[in-house]
Amino acid sequence: MGQISKQGFLTILTLALVLFTLIGLTGCAKEEITPTPAQPCNCGVITDDGVDGSCYWVEIRNDCSDNIQRFCLSQGDWMNAFPGNDYCITNVDNW
Repeated sequence: MGQISKQGFLTILTLALVLFTLIGLTGCAKEEITPTPAQPCNCGVITDDGVDGSCYWVEIRNDCSDNIQRFCLSQGDWMNAFPGNDYCITNVDNW
């Protein structure tokens, strides 16, 4: 049985390390990043409510912009909308 010189051993070791590194780098699968759905910007927290003539209103602080806007609701919707509750306005995109 023949012996391998020190230089030959280092060459084989280097080639083995390079080979394993290449296999390791090419064998990794790319992780797919799933985008998170955008937050709806037509929702917020009711900060105040009241009645002004025939307008049953709520003021809502927008979750995206932090702006407050007043909206007139139907009497039935207004009766179930309480300050501190989350509420979404369906006929606007944001404010």
